Amino acid sequence: MKVEREPTQTSIERGDRGRLKILQALEDQDTSVTFDDPLEHDMVLNMGPQHPATHGVLRLLVRLDGETIVAAVPDLGYLHRGYEKIAENMTYHEYIPHTDRLDYLSPLANNVAYVLAVEKLAGLEVPLRAQYLRVICAELARLASHLVWLGTMAMDVGAVTVLLWGFREREKIQDIWDILTGVRFTTTFTRIGGMANDLSDEASAMIRNFLDQFPENLAQSEKLLVRNRIFIDRCEGVGYISREDAIGWGLTGPLLRAAGVQHDLRRDEPYLVYNTLEFDVPVYNDSDVLARFYVRVQEMKESVRIIRQ
Repeated sequence: MKVEREPTQTSIERGDRGRLKILQALEDQDTSVTFDDPLEHDMVLNMGPQHPATHGVLRLLVRLDGETIVAAVPDLGYLHRGYEKIAENMTYHEYIPHTDRLDYLSPLANNVAYVLAVEKLAGLEVPLRAQYLRVICAELARLASHLVWLGTMAMDVGAVTVLLWGFREREKIQDIWDILTGVRFTTTFTRIGGMANDLSDEASAMIRNFLDQFPENLAQSEKLLVRNRIFIDRCEGVGYISREDAIGWGLTGPLLRAAGVQHDLRRDEPYLVYNTLEFDVPVYNDSDVLARFYVRVQEMKESVRIIRQ
């Protein structure tokens, strides 16, 4: 007797079917982005989704009164990749590479955040050496990410030199990642319960050499900007966000600390071995672009201090 069976669907086929259902559901919805009230004499600028100032895929419908933005409506979804759905068809370990792609500037930090959650669910105890190595990786990732912000932000206001200097320093960090993890991007270095490899002598020497040179190089960039009247004029008082709005909108990181809120998870809800390390949490009260610049510069100095410990 011959029994015919339907072929088993692959994860790709299941994903295609899921995407088709979503597209069919969206066909009946109005996804247009508009302003509710009449425009009168204002001008509307469609910014993005591809725009050199966004450094990523973002679309904003911006309403202008002269050169002043009076309203902005975001068009969300361009970076949605369905990671939650992807995770349903993977093991906990298989999903680690996807955390690299959440923020390619800080792949090591994303790895750590994900495996910490899995380890907490599983009740795993991570060796102390692996925890220290994770801290080193996370702070190097913070430095690399802040350097990209510093360089691109400076370029947007006309200081192209700082972009070149910032990417020069970031290149040194990526060279460290290459020796430490085997790749420069999307490192996938963290493992559930530990790390993929131990810290090699070569990588350790490169880190020490970088830490010896970086503070002086960062000081050069800082000096070039803060002594420039044009840079100060283009940043001071611009992009103001009140302390109340920063908290109400759920802002985190330098945006929140530049608004006068002294909050840092590494200190307030310590994980890994941060409770054994000495570092300060930079806070500024002006809550403008210049304050965020100062916060990030000070945070880079604190990251160097943490790694040295």
